[in-house]
Amino acid sequence: MNGIVPKSKTKGTDFCGVNNYYYIIRSDLGCYMQSSNFNKGLDISIFSLHPACQNGDHYLSDLDGYFYIIKGNSYRRVTNLTTDSSAVVYSLHPNCRGGDHYLSAFGNFYIIFQGKGTYRRTTNMNRDSDAVEYSLHPNCRDGLYYWGLPNHYYFLKPVSERGVEYYKGTNFNKDECTAVYSVHHDVLNFLPGGLSVTIGPSFGIWENIKTLTNDSNTPVTWTKKINKKVGYNKEKMSQITHNWKIATSASVGSGALTGLIVKMQFSLSAEYGGSHVSTEKESWNEMTEVEEQLTFELKPNESLYLWQYRMGLGKDPVLFCRDLKIDDEPKPPTEVPLPPAQS
Repeated sequence: MNGIVPKSKTKGTDFCGVNNYYYIIRSDLGCYMQSSNFNKGLDISIFSLHPACQNGDHYLSDLDGYFYIIKGNSYRRVTNLTTDSSAVVYSLHPNCRGGDHYLSAFGNFYIIFQGKGTYRRTTNMNRDSDAVEYSLHPNCRDGLYYWGLPNHYYFLKPVSERGVEYYKGTNFNKDECTAVYSVHHDVLNFLPGGLSVTIGPSFGIWENIKTLTNDSNTPVTWTKKINKKVGYNKEKMSQITHNWKIATSASVGSGALTGLIVKMQFSLSAEYGGSHVSTEKESWNEMTEVEEQLTFELKPNESLYLWQYRMGLGKDPVLFCRDLKIDDEPKPPTEVPLPPAQS
């Protein structure tokens, strides 16, 4: 099943909300997305994530505009994820540790323990003030990500036949759901696994780029110039970031960011529409035609087949790998020439 990678399997990725904006944190990309509406894909901007704010276990924010980055048994509070402004570090109260998800809404902090089917509400995560624990309604237990705004909480549901949706509610204990929304494709493209939903799962194939045949009864040595595509089809994938505004202070441009997102998609397991391969050593420069001169010795009535490995999304090839394979079999090779992605 192709779908969104859950928070539990992608460290440094999370959702949070401040007043009129939603945020998606992607530490692996070194940036975060801001949008005023995930359903309509409005006002999408991409900002750099300060190194001190990366690789958090959890991210949340409150109605005062503070962002909280939880790492281990402490949390960092800042006013800006790009500049790490006004940073202060506090210890996390023992009762507030070990949550699967953290969010802030209604002037409180919520800590969700999915395994236990409970959540803890407190007004201060350092002192565990005014703490109360409730059971989590069954309909609220399967969220992939949770976040809050001043007067509502939200959680992203697993992919269903209706696509990717998020719920808006006011009470985790009673499942007081006020609305269900679909996630806009421009937002999905930023999520780990999102490209498998908007474009299609990744694939890797060997394509025959040249066939040479010796029809004579004597051996022949041929020197041939082979044209092959090498690199990344940046123009084809520019649609991913077409409606995103990349901040001038961002450390990566639109084209480079698209490449990073595609590279990450290839590295995912098949469960999330990936191929579980590492493409780090391939050329991620703009795709070009490269001429390569090869010398072949063909026996009488022998044919040679030149194969090139290509990675793609949906139906379209995106990355053209550099190495060729020469074989006397008309069937494409079966091995995957790329190393497996690190888990």
